[in-house]
Amino acid sequence: MSHDLPPLNALRAFEATARLNSVSQAAEQLHVTHGAVSRQLKVLEEHLGVSLFIKDGRGLKLTDAGMRLRDASAEAFERLRTVCAELTQSTADAPFVLGCSGSLLARWFIPRLGRLNADLPDLRLHLSAGEGDLDPRRPGLDALLVFAEPPWPADMQVFELASERIGPVMSPRFAGYERLQTAAPTALLNESLLHTTSRPQAWPSWAQQSGLDAKALKYGQGFEHLYYLLEAAMAGLGVAIAPEPLVIEDLKAGRLVAPWGFSETPAHLALWLPKRAADGRARQLAQWLKNELRQTDQSPRLHSK
Repeated sequence: MSHDLPPLNALRAFEATARLNSVSQAAEQLHVTHGAVSRQLKVLEEHLGVSLFIKDGRGLKLTDAGMRLRDASAEAFERLRTVCAELTQSTADAPFVLGCSGSLLARWFIPRLGRLNADLPDLRLHLSAGEGDLDPRRPGLDALLVFAEPPWPADMQVFELASERIGPVMSPRFAGYERLQTAAPTALLNESLLHTTSRPQAWPSWAQQSGLDAKALKYGQGFEHLYYLLEAAMAGLGVAIAPEPLVIEDLKAGRLVAPWGFSETPAHLALWLPKRAADGRARQLAQWLKNELRQTDQSPRLHSK
């Protein structure tokens, strides 16, 4: 007995016959003759080495094997119909909906949105902001841009865009600015550090990379989201921890400084796309994002010494 899949035409003939419980109706739906369907059913039974139908009066009745194959083929063909419908529906007028955190949207994406729209005019990007509640598996999102650590979900096609780099930042308005801007990283062990509950591992990860005891860190004001944390840092409330891309414009403008630079974490900024919804536009977007992040990475390191 062959372990290869049977011919697709034979499976189509069987699925239609089992679903409609009629060779004649299956032939009509498939736009072939009654004899053609009967031949395909015989081919399938010979391929599998089992009987799928038995005569039942003037009609047909499924055998146990036939019922098993009916259930499996019905599910498979329905899935194929759904995916084919998704692929053939017009995407020319449909926006590409990308989910990302509000902080990433406000601090990195919006300053580059005009350039992206000019470079990829057919993408018609629509951005959906959220904090930890965005899932590209749900209807309404085409993809998700997220900082995360491997391993990646098995049901996602993941485009790794850049390694995450994080570092402490502060404003020249901060009372401790003059003292800290030329200090060693150990000076931060005496500071009440601004932090965010959405990224609890950020400070410990940076401390470990910098040779500091993460348990010796002291935490001050906490914020629910990274966006609020960085607003607090710019208001001069203290030293915050941030991914480099999200503060690059503030560093260039002098609103923030990063005296101790940035260090890599195990995480990546990545574009997640459900494998069920392969979309050529996602690959274009991923390449554009990667190029933008590479330009950011090649810009001079912006921190005071």
